[in-house]
Amino acid sequence: MLYTYAFLPNLPRSLELPFGIAAAVELLQVDDLAAIVEPHLAAETLHENDDRLMQAVVAHDRVIRQMFQQTSLLPLRFGTQFVSRQGLVEHLEAHQSDYVAKLERFEGRAEYLLKLASVSLVEAPIAPDLKGKQYFLAKKEAYQAQVDWQQQQQIELQAIAEAIAGQYSDWVRGDSGAAQGDALSKVERFYILGDRVPERWLYEQLSVWQRQHSAWEISLEAPLPPYHFV
Repeated sequence: MLYTYAFLPNLPRSLELPFGIAAAVELLQVDDLAAIVEPHLAAETLHENDDRLMQAVVAHDRVIRQMFQQTSLLPLRFGTQFVSRQGLVEHLEAHQSDYVAKLERFEGRAEYLLKLASVSLVEAPIAPDLKGKQYFLAKKEAYQAQVDWQQQQQIELQAIAEAIAGQYSDWVRGDSGAAQGDALSKVERFYILGDRVPERWLYEQLSVWQRQHSAWEISLEAPLPPYHFV
């Protein structure tokens, strides 16, 4: 078995190869392409127990990120393997033009995760001495304020999505989910494929969006390999 991490350009310069999951990785070169591989590692053995599996997942991601600091690449899913060296060679030969075109598209670019966490509305406390109709009206007003705030969040979320679409041709909206440790807070994710050199502009744009949309807390994570665009 030939465990495979990523495909990359076959560069004339040497690359610093990291340690893999269980051994040092190697480069398998085929014409204009190369593959980062770890020979003699069977993906099936990585599922023997949860600890080994988690360590392998982290190592897989680490290898891809370390190589991404040196060159553009096409990251492969955890557990990708080929039955033989010849099988991988034939695969690269058959898909040479497609992979080379993708690598040219990703040259000098990175994936940025724009994360939006919904801001909870701070409710004004209801006076403890309210009774009957007054108490009911106060509860009704509090409920309506929550509804209005949620509607405002949806309006701002749509505005942010439209702003991203207007600025970037390559972007993907991720799945929604609850914030860790806070089931009431909603998290939205947008993956943007942007140029790495002028990334300062993206951070400046983020600060503009944050000032315009107070119902969401917006953050931007470090540049990643193009996981969502391969």
